[in-house]
Amino acid sequence: MSVVEPSLDEWLKEAKASPQAAECGMFLSHNGVVRITPKQLVREGKEGLGEVSKIEFSYDAAAVDALVEEARTWPGVYYVKVWLNEGVLNVGDSIMYVLIGADIRPNCVDALLNLVGRIKNEMVEEVEIYS
Repeated sequence: MSVVEPSLDEWLKEAKASPQAAECGMFLSHNGVVRITPKQLVREGKEGLGEVSKIEFSYDAAAVDALVEEARTWPGVYYVKVWLNEGVLNVGDSIMYVLIGADIRPNCVDALLNLVGRIKNEMVEEVEIYS
């Protein structure tokens, strides 16, 4: 069974039609994708791992939902939507989509960085499988 990924175009249409849209001067999106390069190589310079062929990905849905609600209270943030994939994902598959709407650029950029960072660092389990 394949997962149906959300459409960012549809998400933006929905966001711009929301009651909060008039408060938003910017929308930013994030689409995390499984890459072939190991995380430890990119972040720590660790060589010799091989290429990523797939990942096993899961997340704490209750924690993500609570964080989305918290994000709606951050300075200038008026719109938040998150989707996460799960299971065995291949290179090129989407891991997550995030859409943030905020009043001004600094609030929107900060919120996107904070939300994605906290999800990735605190709420997901990601095991890379090397070829």
